[in-house]
Amino acid sequence: MLGLLHDGPRHGYELKQRCSEITGPLSGVSFGSLYPALRRLERAGDIAIFDESEADAGPTAVAPMFSTGSLGGDLAAARRRRIARPGRRKRKAYAITEQGEVTLLALLSVDDDTAGDDRTFALKLAFCGYLDPEQRIALLQARRAHLASRLSRSRRGATAPRATDRYLRSLLEHRNRATEHELAWVDELIEDERSALTDRPEGATA
Repeated sequence: MLGLLHDGPRHGYELKQRCSEITGPLSGVSFGSLYPALRRLERAGDIAIFDESEADAGPTAVAPMFSTGSLGGDLAAARRRRIARPGRRKRKAYAITEQGEVTLLALLSVDDDTAGDDRTFALKLAFCGYLDPEQRIALLQARRAHLASRLSRSRRGATAPRATDRYLRSLLEHRNRATEHELAWVDELIEDERSALTDRPEGATA
């Protein structure tokens, strides 16, 4: 939530849509978990909630009115067909606070859980543009070390007696290939970060 609000206020529906884009359709955030999380962030002082007024839907179609032949009858008919003017309703918007900015940077920091948990790493990577280049490199290096260790363990497991079943062996090989692919991808990201850091003008901070 804090990462999504970093660039500006958003409404609940926008937050839900963006969460689904980041986490994927199979692990999207429901409104039942979104709004309690936002309330917790507000109580912690990391976000502010305010009401925005918005115009209701567009004009309603009006049926033609025919004269009744008398002033009183026409007035009565007009009252019956009176259309209420579009009202205004409120909807909540959410914005990150200065404290929330500090919390966001703390959440993006590197730790053991970051490297080992695929979902946590993916979330941190989605918002690591808010970190300094050196912090991004540290995040990627921690992930690389975890992937290398994971691949080594998996390769040992593929040669174990229990892996003689062709389907189990095929599954392990598939996982190894996926890990190798991610490892190469992380290496590319690290190289890109180091190149950008080398090319950065002296005194620049990002």
